[in-house]
Formats: sequence, structure tokens, C-alpha cells
Amino acid sequence: MNLTEKYRPGTLNEIKGQSDAIEKLMLFLKQFPKKRAVCLYGHAGTGKTSIAHASANDLKYEIIELNASDLRNREQLDRILKPASEQQSLFKKGKLILVDEVDGITKEDSGGLPELISIIEKSSFPIILTANDIWDRKFSLLRSKCTLISLKQVEYKIISNILADIAKKENIKINPDIIKSIAIQAKGDIRAALNDLQSIKDINIEISGRDKEEDIFNILKIIFKSSFSPDMLSLLDKSSLTLDEILLWIEENIPYEYKGKELAIAYEMLSLADVFRGRIYKQQHWRFLVYQNIFLSAGIASAKLLPKTGFTSYKKPTRILKIWMSNQKQAKKKSIAIKYSSFLKIGKKRAIKEFPIISLCISEKTMNELRLSEEEKIFLKEHQDRVRERLKSVVR
Repeated sequence: MNLTEKYRPGTLNEIKGQSDAIEKLMLFLKQFPKKRAVCLYGHAGTGKTSIAHASANDLKYEIIELNASDLRNREQLDRILKPASEQQSLFKKGKLILVDEVDGITKEDSGGLPELISIIEKSSFPIILTANDIWDRKFSLLRSKCTLISLKQVEYKIISNILADIAKKENIKINPDIIKSIAIQAKGDIRAALNDLQSIKDINIEISGRDKEEDIFNILKIIFKSSFSPDMLSLLDKSSLTLDEILLWIEENIPYEYKGKELAIAYEMLSLADVFRGRIYKQQHWRFLVYQNIFLSAGIASAKLLPKTGFTSYKKPTRILKIWMSNQKQAKKKSIAIKYSSFLKIGKKRAIKEFPIISLCISEKTMNELRLSEEEKIFLKEHQDRVRERLKSVVR
């Protein structure tokens, strides 16, 4: 089971960062049938569906869940939703009907919206709708039939606490700085943050293992604190980490030890180590490993003017996460472009090359026709928003 499902809140008390929305929802349920439907709307991953399920659990209600894809036309609504809105629950004291992603109903869906509105007007049970964007003109009549509750984007500090708690339960060894970075990158989307944490767990991107950490901390202490000695030339050979991993650790921690001229020299040594690293990969000249080793150990150690004392808290490298996130974005771009190229019968390379233009042409309907995953849809919509903002700034 993935982390998103495993840690889906079971009660309203477990929902974080949406106390106002929860209070309004409980008031709606208390006053039913003053209004027969409520619409929870807001950005993806803010907890709309989770709140609906948690409220049903707290009230011990049966919940009937439907998706917009189930409500494409009048016939399906009559067959699926209408009976659910009329028949009493057999085993629970009440019933909630959840219509998820209602903004997925399009103008082309024959009779979908009028029939949904008709069912809302006659429903014997509260209906909870969820939507990312309920403000399209086509939903004007639907909005008038609903209590509208906006869910705000969850603060990154709350997401950080959720991730830290889950990481502890899952025994995921992860730097707090990386948790904070994931939380900020999620932009209020708890589901996206959990998916990122899941990926880090699955691909073991974080350098973990107590032995390795003790190993690298001792190496950093010798390089950063001690004066140069010939023994340093073989120091990295004793490590269980690769030189590429050690380079990232050193890069992350240089500013915590060196200042001024020392800092400039240390970064020069790091740069030379990276030059030889590039030559090794490009030219397959593995004899250059000795130079990468020298610059990373003795070179950086010789940057200090005097030996250093005192305790320094060394940090794990955050660039690993940045590289991984960049790779994730490129992977989504590529997968969307490939689906688009297959749909239009054009070359994959052309579709990937023209992605910035193509992405703006993909509507919600086209996303469904391309069978994009939820993650791809979210990525594409965010990409479209960024491109449009840049275009607006250029016009201004």
C-alpha cells in the first residue's frame, strides 16, 4: 500500500490545516436539508476527498462514492446516482453521497449537469461534491444549489510535520532539511508531498545506513578539521561511499567550516575534483580517479590556514533531492509528450522538443483522451499556469 492510502486520515481530528472547512461542513450536515449539497473546492491534494470520508466515519454514515467519469450522461446518473440518493442505508444510521471531481463533467457530457442538479434537489441524503475549480460559468446553476466551502493550501510547516511523523513510522532515514524542501515544493499539496516521500523511500535516493553515516562524518571531520598529512591521500579509499557521493557531502558542508579565502580555495579544489569527474565519465579515463580523490581529500584539507576545533553539525546533501525532482519533472514532460505524439501520429522527438507549445494546447478534455495519470494532469496544469504567468509578465 502506498503512503497516500496507508495514511489517509480516518477521522476529522486527523485532518491537518483545514479546521475552518471542517467546521463549515459539519454545520452543513447539521442543517441538512436546508441545502442538500455541499461543494468542497480547492487545489489538488488539500484533503477534499479525505474530509468527506472522515466525516462519514465520524458520523458512522455509509458513504457512496462516485467519480465524474461515472456521471457522463443522464442515463448513467439515473442508473447510479439517483437510486443512491433515494434508498436508505441497510447497516448504517445515515448516508453520504460523494461525487468526486465534479468539474470533470464537460459541456459535451449529454445531460450530465442538469440531471445532477435535479437529483440534488430531490435527494434524501447529503451530497458532497469535490472540485478543483467550481467557478466555470457552466457550473453557475450547480453552485446555487450547493453550500460552497473553500479548502486552502496547507502550510508547508504542517506538511513537514506530517512527513516527519510518517517517515518516523516507516523508519525512513531522511534529513529534516529534505523533508522541509519536499514540503515547500509541494505548494500545499499533501498528496504530492507524500508521493515524493514514497519515491524517496522506493528508490532509496537518500543515503542511508548508520555505518555509512558514521563513515562519512568521520571523513568530513578529518578533512575539515585536520592539517594535511600523507595519510589523507588514502582516506577516501576506506569509505563505503562512492567518490560521487562523497563529493556531494563535501559540497554541502564546505560553508559550515570555511569562510573567506579558505572558502574560495576549498571551492576551487571541489571544482577541480568535479572537472576530473567529468573527464572520467566522458572519456572513460579511470586513471583520473586518483586526481578526483586528491582534490576532494588533501586539496580541500589544505584550504584551511590552521587546524580547526569545536563541533560542527554536518548536513546530508540536499542536491540529491534537487536532482531527483528535476528528473521527475523531465520524466513527466517526456511521458506526456510521448502520449501526445502517439495521439496525433507525430514523432516523439518533435513532441518532446515542442512541449512548451504543445502543453498550452492540451485542454481538460484532451487530458482525458490522452489518458494522463493524475500526477501528469497536476504537473501539466501547474506547467501551464507557470507558462501563462511568464507570458503575462512579458506582455506587461
